[in-house]
Amino acid sequence: MAKVKKSAEISPKDVHMPGTQGVSIRRLISQQDGAANFAMRLFQVQPGGHTPRHRHAHEHEVYVLGGKGSISGTGGEMPLETGSAVLVLPQEEHQFRNSGCEPLVFLCVVPIGADV
Repeated sequence: MAKVKKSAEISPKDVHMPGTQGVSIRRLISQQDGAANFAMRLFQVQPGGHTPRHRHAHEHEVYVLGGKGSISGTGGEMPLETGSAVLVLPQEEHQFRNSGCEPLVFLCVVPIGADV
């Protein structure tokens, strides 16, 4: 049977990685829920906040639910807004930044085991 959760019922956790400012995560779907292949996370980046500039071995997909910002990496900087979909390839350096006045909110899907 399908599993249904409400994101508002999952407590956000602050992200404490070096180079991170004003970022929280909600782990919506994970291996603990029985997911065998993918984990889904909900990120919120406060105005002026950003994720660390980093890279990893797995790809991930991002969908922006609200706010404005950018993703930057070796290929330059690209704007993000509500409705933007992003593919980050393996080993691609990247960083998400909030350039707006409200939280930048996005879903991020990664392979199980990469859900750090």
